[in-house]
Amino acid sequence: MAITAMPQGQGPGQGQGYGPGYGQGQGYGAGPGAGQYGQGGSAAPGLGARLRTGFGLLGPRHERHSLSAEHLDALALPIGDDGVVVGVDAENQPAVMGVNRPTPYDIVLIGGLWTAQVLALRAAATGARVAVETGRAQHWSQLVQAVGGGQSGMTVHDVGRVPPQGASAGGPVLVIRDCGMRPPRGRVASAPWQSVLTLLPYLSPVAPRLMRQARLVGIQRVSPDEASEIGRVMGLPRAEYESLPTLADGVTLWCTDRDRQYVMTQATDAEIGLLGTARRMD
Repeated sequence: MAITAMPQGQGPGQGQGYGPGYGQGQGYGAGPGAGQYGQGGSAAPGLGARLRTGFGLLGPRHERHSLSAEHLDALALPIGDDGVVVGVDAENQPAVMGVNRPTPYDIVLIGGLWTAQVLALRAAATGARVAVETGRAQHWSQLVQAVGGGQSGMTVHDVGRVPPQGASAGGPVLVIRDCGMRPPRGRVASAPWQSVLTLLPYLSPVAPRLMRQARLVGIQRVSPDEASEIGRVMGLPRAEYESLPTLADGVTLWCTDRDRQYVMTQATDAEIGLLGTARRMD
């Protein structure tokens, strides 16, 4: 559910870069033209000094490309969502959660362990390290064996015992807090390249505070009373919070400050073999 934009850089021939387009019209490119190095056995004035100092590197010369104003609407770049595929939306299009971010990112999931474990597997598949803080380590042991433990896979820690993870752009981390209805304040908080997902099996007294602090909230099937309270805290339209008690297993309503999206998490054959089919209750 997060779209990442590619930074705009300088292409060939723009600014002061030294790519293939550098020096067009300066008389020392490699293509045909007046004053070219190696044409007629003479070099352009000052070329030797430029080469000795590392400037004016030889390379192909190309004609400039231009696009008329009326054709701009037809220009498109293949930039899509970047992150973990959490399922498909109502149009059967992939829904993607960007968990590897250069800024702190907190997620709250009011739902089942099955969905949290699928997200853990898929985050690990993207190259992120997964640290699980839990009071039921036995429920995570099979995933650790499947993913692999240590600094390149998944680790499980007792509640309150998660050590600093040392997250970086080259080694992003997802911390999953599976600490029951009233999770204590974590020792390891969200940070650049370190997202934190807090799993709540039901709506608890601490849930409203966590939901308000989170950047992303996922809600699975809850009771009608819980749905009304969630609707009040999240500012959901009546039709949406009244639908929460009827959600099927594997369906999550993901909410941000501006957007809401129903997503069906569909397990792969490997995930079904490891975790079984989708279920709300554990």
